[in-house]
Amino acid sequence: MATEAAADDAADAPEAYDALLDRVRRWNAVGSAAGVLGWDQQVMMPEGGTPARSKQLSTLSSIRHDMVTDEETGDLLDELADADLTDERAAVVREIRRDYERADAVPVELVEEISETGTEALQAWEEAKAEDDFDAFAPYLEKHVELKREYAEHIDPDRDPYEVLFEDYEPCLSMERAESILEELRETLVPMIDAIRESDADLAVDTFEGTFPEAEQEALARETLELVGYDFDRGRLDVSSHPFTAGNQFDCRVTTRFDESDPLGAIGSTIHEFGHAQYNLGLPQEQFGTPLGESRDLSVHESQSRLWENHVGRSRAFWELFLPTFQEHFPETDDATVEDAYQAFNQVHEDNLIRVEADELTYHLHIVVRFEIERDLVRGDLAIEDVPEAWNDKYEEYLGIRPDNDAEGCLQDIHWSHGNFGYFPTYSLGSVMAAQLFAAAESEIDDLDDQIAAGEFDDLREWLGENVHQHGSRYETNELVKRATGEDFSADAFTDYVEEKYGELYGI
Repeated sequence: MATEAAADDAADAPEAYDALLDRVRRWNAVGSAAGVLGWDQQVMMPEGGTPARSKQLSTLSSIRHDMVTDEETGDLLDELADADLTDERAAVVREIRRDYERADAVPVELVEEISETGTEALQAWEEAKAEDDFDAFAPYLEKHVELKREYAEHIDPDRDPYEVLFEDYEPCLSMERAESILEELRETLVPMIDAIRESDADLAVDTFEGTFPEAEQEALARETLELVGYDFDRGRLDVSSHPFTAGNQFDCRVTTRFDESDPLGAIGSTIHEFGHAQYNLGLPQEQFGTPLGESRDLSVHESQSRLWENHVGRSRAFWELFLPTFQEHFPETDDATVEDAYQAFNQVHEDNLIRVEADELTYHLHIVVRFEIERDLVRGDLAIEDVPEAWNDKYEEYLGIRPDNDAEGCLQDIHWSHGNFGYFPTYSLGSVMAAQLFAAAESEIDDLDDQIAAGEFDDLREWLGENVHQHGSRYETNELVKRATGEDFSADAFTDYVEEKYGELYGI
């Protein structure tokens, strides 16, 4: 029915609109192809493939850039500027115009150079991390910073370059709004974490100590995805050095990673990536290749992963369901209770240095560190060679711990190898948004906790599909959240959620 309706609706669309959509579908197909090559590089490509992959990806980037910035694209947008469009079509044109104007400002040669640098930097980062050698990665980081400053200057030379880069990942919320939310999180979480560290609460934090073989963890991760409803006909599970999700509504793949001393980490990252994949797989199939078939932005995307990871995977209800499955794979934990598992999965760590292994509270201080460092790098307020010391100092200041080496410090994340400056704030924005969306879902779905405990996720998936996924990029971020929850986007639901949850856990 939806496909037929879309076809009927297209019949009376302006000719320029149809022509523009045709162009968009073609350049997005090129982007999708590049995405598969990027996935392959991180999952399956042999180590020696980097030189060829670098050229392949840079060529596809320049082809897509040329298609987006072609004179015909601008002409069609001009023709539609004063056209009488439905709200849906106006949203499509708005999204295409934003992409066109940003791309048109940037020379194709720079696009190619950024792409090539990213491919080469990825391999350099993986080797540098493995060898704990920041100096080996530093030249690539420096080149990325220079290229991204140049990129931002082409788009808008009169604005803060970091703000311009942030808009690549969150085009609908201002940098000022993002910074105010990060500040609110810091003001809420720092005293809460201090109170937790001073608490004498006796949580069952050693419930899952031991050695948990990787092969068995992988089998459990696959079973976890089946439990929450991942569609393996349109996806797959693989292992990568940094968990990620890649794809679209027809083919969306997830990766995770395993630590034989930390089975909960793999469960968390697997459920997290499921949330990303569920969003992509829930986008309208008939709108593939158009803004109505694309996710809104990374803040919204992260809200979906953090909702499933934190509000589902870290809940008591989920562990009522999941603990027997866990114990089937690891019978040495048979003595653990649901409450033991819940406490272990929600422990606030005093000494964790790794963002992707962080608990729900300290996680955001990890984000603040990265945000402040990359912002200062892009603005020219921090030298590349000073990154390790700045990183370590901020960890000591915000988290009370100091990395012993750069592999567990400033080399732990993949993002800077891609040149993705401005990405990190979306993680915290997404966590805040997840709390607001889940609170709204709880108010509308009867006995949601009981459903989760029974392994019944259909109502939650349908609620998210109806309120978030089906809209693609039709609505800008705040409007999407307001339509789903009845309120403007804010940190209120998040602060209420963590104060209640961790107040009860730690007696504070």
